[in-house]
Amino acid sequence: MRAVRYHRHGGPDVLRLDEVAVPEPGPGQVLIAAEAIGANAIDTVLRRGGTPWDRPLPGTLTGEVIGRITAVGPDAPPGVAVGQRVGALAEDAFADQVLADAAFLAAIPDGADAAEATMMPMTGPLAYRLLETAHLPAGGTVLIHSAAGTIGHLAVQLAHSYDPKTIIGTASSPHRLDFIRSLGAEAVDLTDPDWPARVREFAPDGVDAVLDAVGGKVFEQGLELVRPVGTMVSYGAITTELPSVPAGALFGFKSVSGVSIMGWRGARPEAARADLTEVTRRWQSGELRPAVATTHPLADVAKIHEALDARTALGRLVAIP
Repeated sequence: MRAVRYHRHGGPDVLRLDEVAVPEPGPGQVLIAAEAIGANAIDTVLRRGGTPWDRPLPGTLTGEVIGRITAVGPDAPPGVAVGQRVGALAEDAFADQVLADAAFLAAIPDGADAAEATMMPMTGPLAYRLLETAHLPAGGTVLIHSAAGTIGHLAVQLAHSYDPKTIIGTASSPHRLDFIRSLGAEAVDLTDPDWPARVREFAPDGVDAVLDAVGGKVFEQGLELVRPVGTMVSYGAITTELPSVPAGALFGFKSVSGVSIMGWRGARPEAARADLTEVTRRWQSGELRPAVATTHPLADVAKIHEALDARTALGRLVAIP
């Protein structure tokens, strides 16, 4: 079968399709014949290399995979069976057939759009968990960085269910700012050196929560915007500049929480499975509307990474095997 690999670090051109053996599911795993694969921005950082999280070469690409189960390994949870249409987060996702953890599968209805469904296994549940962790009060204000991105645009939509006074989203290009506004949020240009002042135009007393995966100086500036008893939620550092939190910054009764899907699954597996079910329900009811920017054949994965590097796409970029 075909699987995407990179044998050296660099730009999108290092990505290639290799012929590899079809993997066999181990204990607690399933094998999925992929229909659609959603790309993650973090993989562009890992592909370039020189990060605290570099992995051994040859490298693989993570992603959210939609397809049907073709094989089930031993010790899989009851009810998991060949033929089921599911979604899963996978470490080696950009391939014709993909191994996944059988304990955390999103049930995908027949007939549901596969490209949209790629946001159900991880992206949607992560956006939901970020907001739950933020403890956003009714009538509060939330600042969502990268609000036109794959996770961010879902977080903006989900934030409306918390009855906030104001949702503020940041982005770095005019068409992305317009997209944020179309989702019912105020928009702030993150390339503006005085972007915190622009946030304060919408929230003079600061914000109740910040959702941040940028890191570095943006994290520090966001923490300054959090009002007393508010929460800073960190879930990554796309700049590769891991944030550090001086204790003095917390003495105004501010909290900082770190969120990752794998951490949540390990700490609260039942709650993590409930998040999968809840986000899928909201998608099927029409409350959550995942935006798909473009789809590309698996062989054109470099084009997907070019778009991710450019940070211009609205919503998700998807590969079709």
